Amino acid sequence: MASAQVDTESVPEEGYERGLNSRQVQMIAIGGAIGVGLFLGAGANIAKAGPSLIVMYALAGVIIFFIMRALGELLLYRPVSGSFAEYSREFLGPFFGYFTGWTYWLMWVVTGMAELTAAAIYINYWFPAIPQWTSALVFLIILFGANLISVKLFGEIEFWFSMVKVTAIIGMIVIGLGVLTLGFSQAGDTAAVSNLWAFDGFFPKGIGSSLMTLQGVMFAYLAVELVGVTAGESENPEKTLPKAINTLPWRIALFYVGALTVILCVVKWTEFSEGVSPFVKAFAVIGIPAGAGIVNFVVLTAALSSCNSGMYSTGRMLRNLADNGEAPRVFKRLSSTKTPALGIATSVVFMGIGVVLNYTVPEKAFGYVTSVATAAGIWTWLMILISHVLYRRQVVAGRLPASSFPAPGGSVCSYIAIAFLLFVTGLIAYDADSRICLYVMAGWAVALGIGWAVLKNRNPDVTRRGDAEFEKVGG
Repeated sequence: MASAQVDTESVPEEGYERGLNSRQVQMIAIGGAIGVGLFLGAGANIAKAGPSLIVMYALAGVIIFFIMRALGELLLYRPVSGSFAEYSREFLGPFFGYFTGWTYWLMWVVTGMAELTAAAIYINYWFPAIPQWTSALVFLIILFGANLISVKLFGEIEFWFSMVKVTAIIGMIVIGLGVLTLGFSQAGDTAAVSNLWAFDGFFPKGIGSSLMTLQGVMFAYLAVELVGVTAGESENPEKTLPKAINTLPWRIALFYVGALTVILCVVKWTEFSEGVSPFVKAFAVIGIPAGAGIVNFVVLTAALSSCNSGMYSTGRMLRNLADNGEAPRVFKRLSSTKTPALGIATSVVFMGIGVVLNYTVPEKAFGYVTSVATAAGIWTWLMILISHVLYRRQVVAGRLPASSFPAPGGSVCSYIAIAFLLFVTGLIAYDADSRICLYVMAGWAVALGIGWAVLKNRNPDVTRRGDAEFEKVGG
C-alpha cells in the first residue's frame, strides 16, 4: 500500500510558516525530554525509591518511546500542528478532539504558571532583593514577545535553552565518570559503583515504593510530545520528525538513566531529600566551586524553556480548536508574522494569573499544579495511543493509506502503553497527596461537557465535522 503523501493544503493549520529547520526540531525534541522534573523532582523520588529509581525512569522511557512511535506514524500519515486534537477528532469523534485540544491547552497553561514561579525563585538565588513577581513578569513579557515575532525565533530560543540543559547533563556525567575512574575530587573513596546496592540494596524501600514514584517520573517526561506540535511548521517533516523520534531512546538512556546512575554512584542515595536537586548535591559533594550557582542557572533555563514551549503550544492548540468551531473564531487569525498571536496572548494572560496566585498560596501549590499537568498529559498520551490503534485498523482494512513511518509491532506496543498509563493513573488515585489532580480533572471534564452542550446548541454542524473530515481523508 502506498504511503500517505503530505498535503499541507488539506489541513486546518494552512497559513503557518514552515520555519523550524532540522537543527531546531532536533534540539526541541531533545529539550522536551529534559526538564525541571529531572533537575529538581528526582531528588524527592530518590529519597522514596533509592537506586531503583533508575529502573523506573528506564521503564517509563520505554513507554514514552512507544507513545512517540505511535505519534510518529500518525504524523507521517498526516502532519499537522495541534496533531493530538486532530487525530482524536478524526478517529474518536469531534467531542474527543475538542476535549483533547482544550486539555492540552490546560496542561501547558498550568505548567507555565508553575515554571514562571520557579524561574522567579531561581533568580532570587542571585538577587534576593528583587521581588518574585517582578522577575516572573519580566520573563513572561520577554517570552511572549519572542513567540509573537516568529516561529524561527521561538525555535532559536528553544535551541539554546536545550543546549544549556544538554551541556550541563553531559558535563555532570563526564565529571562523575572522572571521579569514579580517576578518584579525584572531594568525594574521595565514598564514590563507588557499589553505592547502587551497598545501602539496603537496590530496592531499599521495596518495589511498591519504587512504583509509587512513577507518577513523578511521568511528569519529568512531559513535553516530549512537543515535536508533534511542530509538525505543521517543520521545513521537512518527512525527514526531521522520524529522526527526532528515533533518537529518543539514546536521549533517555543518556540524560535520565545515565545521569542518575552516575549521580547515585558518586553520592549515596540516603543523602538526597525532597527539594534538593540531585545535580546540586552531586556538584557540592564533588567540590566544584560555584557548582550550585551553575546548576541554578541550568534549572532556570529549564523552567524558561518549558514556559516558552507552553506559549508556543497553547497558541497553536487554540487555533486548531477555532478552526474546528470549538473555540471563538477570532483565534483563527494569524499575525503578519504567521503566528497565532491572539491565542498566545490569551494563554499568557492565564499564565500571568498563575504568577499572582502562586505568589500568595502555600508551598504545596507548586506540587498541585504539576500533578494537574501530569493528569492532563496522561490524557493526551492516551488519546495519541487510542488514535493510533484505530488508525492501524483503518489501514489494515484498506480504508486509509499506510504511513511511511510505521510503529514497530503495529498496535501491540500501543496497547502495552495504554495499560501502563492506566496503571499510573491508578497509582495517582491511590496516593492521597496527588489524587487531588483527579478531582480537578473531573471538574474540568464537567466544565468541558457543559461547553460542548452549549456549542452543539449554537452550532449543530460542529458535531459532524469530525465525520466529514474522516470521510475526506479516508477517501
